[in-house]
Amino acid sequence: MDKYKVVFHIDEQFKASLVLHNISNLITDIGGDNLNIEMVANGDAVKILLRNSNEFALMLKELEEQVVFCVCANAMRHLEIKKDDLLDFVIIVTSGVGEIVKKQVAGWAYIRP
Repeated sequence: MDKYKVVFHIDEQFKASLVLHNISNLITDIGGDNLNIEMVANGDAVKILLRNSNEFALMLKELEEQVVFCVCANAMRHLEIKKDDLLDFVIIVTSGVGEIVKKQVAGWAYIRP
């Protein structure tokens, strides 16, 4: 069986808990071995992937093995966030919206809680 492919979009920091719990619930429901999950953060949601003083660090670390966490370079530049400010496992993409479009064209389901 092919894996389910899902891209979660978050662009507002206040939705972090909701999005991360949605991801966790999906993994519980379908099983991590049956999923490819990517979360794309742009706008001020990029801040949830910062290394220092991150209230979501534990949950992000728990999901790290099963989720690819991406941040938008444009948002980073706008917010003056450097690569070293991010958690180690975060991937920087040129454009958050561009990354989402690529995933959708490739058949990934799009979720924006």
